[in-house]
Amino acid sequence: MSDVDQLARRFEEHRSRLWAVAYRMLGSRTEAEDAVQDTWLRLSRAVDGEIDNLAGWLTTAVGRVCLDRLRSRTTRPEQPWDDTGGEPEATDVDTVDPEREAVRTESVGRALLLVLDTLGPTDRFVFVLHDMFAVSFDEIAGVVDRTPAAVRQIASRARRRVQQAEASPETDPARQRRVVEAFLAAAREGRFDDLVAMLDPHVVMRADAAAVRMGGTAEARGSAVVAGFFNGRAQGAVPAYVDGAPGAVVVLGGKVRIVLTFVVTDRILAVETVADPEVLAALDLDAAEVDAR
Repeated sequence: MSDVDQLARRFEEHRSRLWAVAYRMLGSRTEAEDAVQDTWLRLSRAVDGEIDNLAGWLTTAVGRVCLDRLRSRTTRPEQPWDDTGGEPEATDVDTVDPEREAVRTESVGRALLLVLDTLGPTDRFVFVLHDMFAVSFDEIAGVVDRTPAAVRQIASRARRRVQQAEASPETDPARQRRVVEAFLAAAREGRFDDLVAMLDPHVVMRADAAAVRMGGTAEARGSAVVAGFFNGRAQGAVPAYVDGAPGAVVVLGGKVRIVLTFVVTDRILAVETVADPEVLAALDLDAAEVDAR
């Protein structure tokens, strides 16, 4: 077996872990796969003997690839979001505790991915690599060109934001439903200032490719931009629970055509628009809401 074949075999042993890192960083299955492939190309060009800890090197390398992609989104914001809701399997058994990884994988759903989208590229990189994949602050510092102490502060800031969404006392489903209802009403009535007030300043809105074809926006960030998109719209949106979370549905011809989901704490942190028929079919929708249309 050639050296290249041996290296490729070792790389494949880590592929699922790398995919998991990339998916959490980018929120897109296709982009995650591309990032893993880019990481392989970097590894194949690395000088033999310079890598003492392959697992750590690969995790940092794929994170660096993803960080570059996240930063490029700031200059090319209209990026299609092609997540189909899948999650990676448990990863490299030599470096990850299987029980911890199972809990981690189960806990990372669409809502958390949307919350992660509200973080800046560096904050997201630090949070994912340190809090979700146990990469040390010293290793991360070299990638983002910060001191370990500065990286620790970045991680703390990102962690507070994620915890705000996951553990906020303002997570009562009934209250979240009222926030969504008020938001949709303000959208229909064109009350721009009210929309801005209900949105987090760093809110992110994303739509799948099918929704974009129907007039949606692939990605928008910031309360003013998102409020501007919704202002005077959402005429046919009806509040509903989507996978147990606050959302809305648009029903045409007796079928659900569009679903909106919201991440809500004291304000709306993220909005996702889904129109892909296969994804819609897999969602758990409040039957009473759909039947009412």
